[in-house]
Amino acid sequence: MGVAPIHTEGLTKYYGETRGIEGVDLKVEDGEIFGFIGPNGAGKTTTIRCLLDLIFPTAGSARVFGLDSHTRSKEIKSSVGYLPSEDYYYKGMTALELLRYSSRFYSLEGRAATARIRELADILDLDLSRKIKQLSRGNRRKVSIIKSLLPSPRLLILDEPTSGLDPVMQVRFFELLDQEHKRGATVFFSSHILSEVQRVCDRVAIVKGGRIVRTADIAGLQRERLKKVTLELAEGADVGEIDLPGVSEIERSRDTLRFLYAGTVADLLAHLVERGVHRKTLDILIERSSLEEIFIDYYETSEEEPV
Repeated sequence: MGVAPIHTEGLTKYYGETRGIEGVDLKVEDGEIFGFIGPNGAGKTTTIRCLLDLIFPTAGSARVFGLDSHTRSKEIKSSVGYLPSEDYYYKGMTALELLRYSSRFYSLEGRAATARIRELADILDLDLSRKIKQLSRGNRRKVSIIKSLLPSPRLLILDEPTSGLDPVMQVRFFELLDQEHKRGATVFFSSHILSEVQRVCDRVAIVKGGRIVRTADIAGLQRERLKKVTLELAEGADVGEIDLPGVSEIERSRDTLRFLYAGTVADLLAHLVERGVHRKTLDILIERSSLEEIFIDYYETSEEEPV
């Protein structure tokens, strides 16, 4: 195993007496797409800013590719593509001028820089000749995306990356992200849009009140949380009570039985066979919880202590 692209231990940031983040322990593995999820104000952006030495933590440590995020900040920034949640630029510059200027921070200049800029602008349908002040929010977002991808970085840190993009541009953005990942880039994907995280990420950390309440792979989270079970029954079938442990919220409508189930599929099927329910069942649908449902469940039930 190589050095982790992101590794924090006890990372904490207070703004006076107000907690930003506390005790954040993260380890992002090389080559993965890691989701960092939570609502606005949960501490996602504060964590990123500490990682990139944009703000100084109150306590704890943050390392990027094994380098201390504060003492080796300049070196880190040369290998990281960063897409902030908001787009603030010199409004009097054209998009091309701004991106050429930005490319110098990555030692990318001349024809190579221009070629890379135009390649990405063509994909995202961005008019490089227009001034920043003339661009819509969506087009300013395209400028930010291109800026983050200019150096073909080893690590991409994305904060609410699709904000302001229309559906067509969102598709193109994810195609670009897939290309960068296949090239070998590690991606840190911070978002409150859970469908996007579920679409692209391997693992996620759930952030609540400035603390991480759970880190796990998405498939594992889905396996261990509630399943939605639907039984399509024969007309007029009476299946009695479904009294298997872990069954809740039972609903019956005509010839359909729905309930939530926490347990293994093998135990559920064995119970239905034992009770003879299988003879009265025409079809069965077992669905895993979506990441959104899992996230809401954690927010409603978990304490703010990290686990």
